[in-house]
Amino acid sequence: MVGTRAALRYAKATLNLAKEKGLAKEVNDDMILIQKTIEENHDLEVMLKSPVIKSDLKRSVLKEVFEKKVNPITIGLLKLLIENKRPALLNLVAKEYIVIYDFLQGVEVAQVTSAVPLTKELEKTILKRVQEAVGKEISLNNIVDPSIIGGFVLRVGDELYDSSVAYRLKDLLSQFEDNQYISKI
Repeated sequence: MVGTRAALRYAKATLNLAKEKGLAKEVNDDMILIQKTIEENHDLEVMLKSPVIKSDLKRSVLKEVFEKKVNPITIGLLKLLIENKRPALLNLVAKEYIVIYDFLQGVEVAQVTSAVPLTKELEKTILKRVQEAVGKEISLNNIVDPSIIGGFVLRVGDELYDSSVAYRLKDLLSQFEDNQYISKI
């Protein structure tokens, strides 16, 4: 993904500064808010990525949306991204910060991809089972992808459990293609 390395650098630098000031948890909460806000507002994401919209307008929009809700370290990050003409990285920086922060706190992130959003009860059940299997505190991230048709795909660290209908259909198709049966009729 374009900009991932740069986003990781911004996230690490922000985390280091936040740790120095003793505000790493607060900045993590800010990053969660930023990520959620951008993902829920497609227009905001498009505006941040648009090369046509001037930096001053982007700065004023970000100031209006986040200034009273986040702490000064996060405001500094927003200003730095605007100055460096990198506001499109804001969502990636937020995601990277959250991942690094969770890793430092010993929290493993489990990503569940499903065809429809998970219910709260199902989310709790999955979270409990994954925590028992892994033996660590788990943070659950649900991604909705209708292309898997049904079932779910669970990724924890480098482990992948694919129980989707799409995977099973592909597996069935490959079994048919590999069939060496020759009719004797």
